[in-house]
Amino acid sequence: MNSENKSNGKVALVTGAGTGIGKAVALALLREGYSVALVGRRAEPLNEVAKESGTDRALAVPTDVSQPESVAAAFAKVKEKFGRLDLLFNNAGVGAPPVNLEDITFEQWTNVVNINLTGSFLCAQAAIKLMKDQLPQGGRIINNGSISAHAPRPNSAPYTSTKHAITGLTKSISLDGRKYNIACGQIDIGNAMTELAARMAKGVPQANGEIAIEPMMDAKEVAEAVVHMASLPLSTNVQFMTIMATKMPFVGRG
Repeated sequence: MNSENKSNGKVALVTGAGTGIGKAVALALLREGYSVALVGRRAEPLNEVAKESGTDRALAVPTDVSQPESVAAAFAKVKEKFGRLDLLFNNAGVGAPPVNLEDITFEQWTNVVNINLTGSFLCAQAAIKLMKDQLPQGGRIINNGSISAHAPRPNSAPYTSTKHAITGLTKSISLDGRKYNIACGQIDIGNAMTELAARMAKGVPQANGEIAIEPMMDAKEVAEAVVHMASLPLSTNVQFMTIMATKMPFVGRG
């Protein structure tokens, strides 16, 4: 058995695992010996990630995180397959078209809220139910907050609102999970090179109305940060971590 197939006995579930940050984190956890449930709306990219991992510890679970029944079925499958859950990485997220706030449709707003916020809540709720009843009891939940949990980009009200709300959800889970030995932290990511963020390297609107090319960082660095957060004993927690391209326009006034 090669090192890629050695299990550490721990089980993780990653949402939005088919692409971008979710894919990078899922592959990093698999390299560390986790068994990983790959959750996302489309089966094809999840299966590709499982194949790329080169292990038999990756389980593709097509799921719509905005739907309670779909989430419940996914977590039931994880319990049936692996018997427990040690880590949830709440990562699935979408944005709305970058239009003026007054032109955002109700459907666009609702879609972002349903996936980014309600989806994270539903997955956290299902994870807590598993973690509090398993032996040994407990586990860890890591939410993907984003720099948008601190500061908005122009024309991003739905996304920014949900990411600010994720901070409140993180704090609530962190407090309410204590009695079950469940730790919860948040990673706020700025300008990782993914399919979703690639446009920043070509130029994006700034607060002053200008268009500017922004520095980027490798998504693998984010994955390693999540692995570090996950590796800590449950007696220790990274409550909030910001990881960002060093020279992106976030710190300071622009």
